[in-house]
Amino acid sequence: MYYVIKRQYVAPMQRFVGFIVSKYIASKSNDNVIFEFLKDGKTQRKWIKKDEIVLLTQDKKYFIEILNQFKSVESTQQELVNEAQLQLDKSIDSFTQTMDEELEKYTNTKNKNNIQTFL
Repeated sequence: MYYVIKRQYVAPMQRFVGFIVSKYIASKSNDNVIFEFLKDGKTQRKWIKKDEIVLLTQDKKYFIEILNQFKSVESTQQELVNEAQLQLDKSIDSFTQTMDEELEKYTNTKNKNNIQTFL
């Protein structure tokens, strides 16, 4: 068995994926690696660009070690993103409240001073 860690570019919050394959085919003259695996009893092939492959090994222990290291970093970064999202949400709420108060204050002032407008 071969253990693979591949870069992910599809989802911004998922930068890697790890998987196991039974066979791979690679050549020096091609920029892709073909991975073979069984799915529902049928052999499937998936082409992956060489530069997207972070790790290709037969050492399961090393694969798990590196995968756990990446997951740990991902978890830490996800916490930072969640904190930033909470802060952003608070800032948006504050912005909305402040602008609504300012618009209401102007509307009240406009009505009190009998300022003519087109509406």
